[in-house]
Amino acid sequence: MPRADLGDIQIHYQLSGPPEAPALVLAHALGTDHSIWDEVLPRLPEGLRILSYDLRGHGQSSVPEGPYSMGALIRDAEQLLELCEIRDCAFVGLSLGGMVAQGLAVKRLDLVRALVLSNTAAKFATPDIWQRHMAVIRTGGLAAISAETMQRWFTRASLTSGAHIPTQTLLEGTSVEGYLGCCAAIAGTDFYTPTSGLRLPTLGIAGSEDGATPPDLLRETVDLIPGSQFTLLRRCGHLPPVEQPEGFALRLTKFLKETGHYG
Repeated sequence: MPRADLGDIQIHYQLSGPPEAPALVLAHALGTDHSIWDEVLPRLPEGLRILSYDLRGHGQSSVPEGPYSMGALIRDAEQLLELCEIRDCAFVGLSLGGMVAQGLAVKRLDLVRALVLSNTAAKFATPDIWQRHMAVIRTGGLAAISAETMQRWFTRASLTSGAHIPTQTLLEGTSVEGYLGCCAAIAGTDFYTPTSGLRLPTLGIAGSEDGATPPDLLRETVDLIPGSQFTLLRRCGHLPPVEQPEGFALRLTKFLKETGHYG
């Protein structure tokens, strides 16, 4: 993966497809990286220009000293899109990536033509809850919360089969500084008012068994945007691209065609 030098930070990214093709941008969840899209990418139609990247503090992107602000995460996405000469993209954000998607659309509607908000919210929990979560990690590292996180992220079937293990390994391998930095960004974010001002094609995708972002929380968020659509993936948890890549890709492709972004 190439590395974009954005001045104060270097962001690892993956870009494929012809420059003139409709652009699709993928932003991952807290404690993961761009690899969560690996099973989705081959299921998407040809003829798209696809950008995926590692958020600051994650994967192979650099890990500045925390705490981070949501504004910094949004600025990273903004500068990366400009560097890659991407405009009018469909931006797909999962969990934390969905917050970045909302904030980028509010700030730079010229860059974002359509939104896909997956397993995310305009606001996650309360600052006190995040502070307690962060205190556990400071004491015991990410291994201290990984088993509980997998219980909230994955369905019972996936946990029984061991399908969650690669994601658990990915979470435990995330930089503690980077994870905590992004927790601080989430804790300080409430997008209910800004998101309610958005007017662009929007699709919400939820997992019926998501213990981290219950479907009703996502529905409440996408309902802020007039004309938005909502899809519930059955027998799926917090990471549809991992548990149900086929269903996720099919719904995403249908949305891109419906909005005239592709095909």
